[in-house]
Amino acid sequence: MGMEIKDFCGEGYQPLAAYNGWRVAMVNYCERLREENILRVERHLKTDEVFILLSGKAVLHIGKELKRVPMELGKIYNVKCGEWHCITMEPGAKVAVVENDDTSDENSEKYFFKKDEL
Repeated sequence: MGMEIKDFCGEGYQPLAAYNGWRVAMVNYCERLREENILRVERHLKTDEVFILLSGKAVLHIGKELKRVPMELGKIYNVKCGEWHCITMEPGAKVAVVENDDTSDENSEKYFFKKDEL
């Protein structure tokens, strides 16, 4: 059959499909993605990153100042290349992520917060 059906029920981030330069992953709730556990933001230097809330509650945090953007079910949130961001989730949340297939630590940067910055 010329089709795959994939799902991910574990915690955290898991790539599920990739083709011709793009990748689709799932992010499911885990403790480190709780809002009170924010430790860092990241930015990708070669790709936008699209987030789609599939279930539950999640918030995108944009910039080092962590501007809160509560996500709505089914809407597409396109974080532009080079923008600092992170996502936080509540238990039961599931988010689809679309980005370049070669997105990695080699072409991304991370900024770790000091305790007095939060």
